[in-house]
Amino acid sequence: MKDVVEIRWHGRGGQGAKTACLLLAEVAFNSGMYVQGFPEYGPERMGAPITAYNRISRERCSVHSNIYSPNFVVVVDETLLKAVDVTNGLKEDGAIIINSEKTPEELRPLLRGYQGKVYTIDARKISEEAMGRYFPNTPMLAAAVKVSNVVDSDHFIRDMEASFRHKFASKPHVIDGNMRAIRQSLEEVCAG
Repeated sequence: MKDVVEIRWHGRGGQGAKTACLLLAEVAFNSGMYVQGFPEYGPERMGAPITAYNRISRERCSVHSNIYSPNFVVVVDETLLKAVDVTNGLKEDGAIIINSEKTPEELRPLLRGYQGKVYTIDARKISEEAMGRYFPNTPMLAAAVKVSNVVDSDHFIRDMEASFRHKFASKPHVIDGNMRAIRQSLEEVCAG
């Protein structure tokens, strides 16, 4: 099927990779796309490696399997670069987005020869500044939207604000912090 964007998320249990994956599916759906967003479950526990997937298209997609050749990979936890082959199957014309304070050039030696685009974002710094705690999923979601361009950034901001207002109606500080993290992340994704 042509014009399908496939994204694979790598994180650890409790970091919000699954939540970010599902939020991306929701935003893409709200913008008129056909979507799939699903985690791959095994014996997950807090801190164990997890994988989640997005398939986003303008046409109905009848493929219902894991994603083996993604256009984009999002790595929510930099320590996974040594533990998991996160670049496995990643298309050379795609990109990998890594949560790290390091530059893309510093991380490239850990990517098992991957020659495509590498982006980094310091999700820890952004989330601690914007939300007061370490929640990497919101900055990584924004970075995935920016790099993949699967939805318009302005639409993404509006949709996420509406979603947060619904989900956190009694916690306005949570809404404001998440929105600051999104806006900052869209500006701070670093390409290498």
